[in-house]
Amino acid sequence: MKYNIILFDLDGTLTDPKVGITTCCQYGLRAVGVDVPDLKELEQFIGPPLLPAFQEVYGLDEEQALKAIDKFRERFQSVGLYENELLPGVPQMLRTLKEHGKILATASSKPEVFVKRILQYFSIDSWFDEIVGSTMDEKHAGKAEVIGEALRRLGCAHADRDSILMVGDRMHDVEGAAALNIRTVGVTFGYGSRSELEQAGAWRIADTMEELTDILLG
Repeated sequence: MKYNIILFDLDGTLTDPKVGITTCCQYGLRAVGVDVPDLKELEQFIGPPLLPAFQEVYGLDEEQALKAIDKFRERFQSVGLYENELLPGVPQMLRTLKEHGKILATASSKPEVFVKRILQYFSIDSWFDEIVGSTMDEKHAGKAEVIGEALRRLGCAHADRDSILMVGDRMHDVEGAAALNIRTVGVTFGYGSRSELEQAGAWRIADTMEELTDILLG
């Protein structure tokens, strides 16, 4: 099977944003009276939409969670965005996929404005046919919504689902893609475990960037 359209998560799939996200989460939560001294605890927020995650984990109401997110972004847009590292092998993988004629897009729960800035910062934005993220108001941050928007912009909303793959490191990536009948390749070099990806129903799992590239080439 040839997979012509490949959608990528960002955090934990193309980049390692651990320092930036955890410190910004700490900063945002402190503004609503939640002090989390151990940054390790905040790694759970790498990947999923922050609004429901903050509410679920710390029992915040919507107003408190939105205030925490506003403070998160206050630090993230000037400092946290750059506390980030490109995962080894990503430029080579993207180049190889484009050389084989693949259509590439991002489908990230991170606000789109930040996704674009991060890809530009690492000079990998040119490999993508579309760069898609969530909206700043947190109303369209669900993974299925973001994936659907990516396909719409690519003009592939009605493409054969067997020609599309999602790539991500968390259960939200797998479940969001499955809602649209799209298979997901889970990666273990991000922030989700193999068991998390398997339980969510990932079609394939890659442990290295080389293995991922081989799967995506079909």
